[in-house]
Amino acid sequence: MLTKRQNLVETMQGGHPDRFVKQFEAFGMVRGTPIDGPKVKKGETCVNNWGITYTWPENAPGGMPVNTTDTVVIKDIEHWKDYVHGPDLSKYTAADWEPAIAEAEQFDRDDVFVMPFVAPGIFEQCHYLTEIKRCLMYYITNPDEMHELVKYITDWELQLAEQWCTYVKPDGLFHHDDWGTQASTFLSPDMFADFFLDAYKEVYGYYKDHGVKLVVHHADCYAATLVPDMIEMGIDIWQGPQSTNNIPELIEKYGEKITFMGGMDSGILDKPDWNEAQIKEVTDDVCRECGSVADKHFFIPCLSQGLGMSTFPEVYPLASKAIHEMSKEMF
Repeated sequence: MLTKRQNLVETMQGGHPDRFVKQFEAFGMVRGTPIDGPKVKKGETCVNNWGITYTWPENAPGGMPVNTTDTVVIKDIEHWKDYVHGPDLSKYTAADWEPAIAEAEQFDRDDVFVMPFVAPGIFEQCHYLTEIKRCLMYYITNPDEMHELVKYITDWELQLAEQWCTYVKPDGLFHHDDWGTQASTFLSPDMFADFFLDAYKEVYGYYKDHGVKLVVHHADCYAATLVPDMIEMGIDIWQGPQSTNNIPELIEKYGEKITFMGGMDSGILDKPDWNEAQIKEVTDDVCRECGSVADKHFFIPCLSQGLGMSTFPEVYPLASKAIHEMSKEMF
């Protein structure tokens, strides 16, 4: 029997996997860094170390930025430099990184990829600092300032990557950045490429030049039109594609260059009235439909949420159980 890591690699490379990869099982996620700063808790509001106000309503799956006139960080896009001050990474030493190092050492690297969890991504950080509707307008009305802001965030991410690679020495990366809604991307492919393609090529290229073998990008949305850019960026796995993307078609067209990890929409399955029969039905359908395209290669059945968990705790293990049962049927 292959290890979790070996089975993932065989799935991605069109080799000989002996079962479906069960969601996040091959990822050893490292989340603790010395620069995290305040983190919002359910039912609370806080301000993080970028000055962004977050809240986590009781009925929501996670925290979200609060961008009112009073709380939004960038109050004048033409003078964004007066407002944006990322955490100073130069002050951190190996001693500050010891908790993350210890967290990474708990994983067997022969069994899983040790991966930093990096969020938010460059696109999200832009609209967290500006407010989503204003941000989308700024790409049109203030492109020079937005290019500058993207570069500032990219340069900060490169500093963070340097510290991850120096102290933790990961062999994988898990990076969040949602690029669309369920129906469409936020930006047209041309505009997206203009602002973000080179930025992500630089960030992901740095990680790969420093020992990272696997880049997993989370975007639980529609982003089928951005897959060519994902490939050029160096993304190995797109985690989170919802069923509004035609995943079988994407596997057929791009599978030898990128693997798709999703198809089981958390918004449909991970809900207050979750139902085991529905979880199994959706999982079975997704495994059969997507697994039949390329002999079960280039596809990982997974809930679309961007961590190995679910809002309602029973849903994630039930989904993994259903995937296990489909492995017995299809392998």
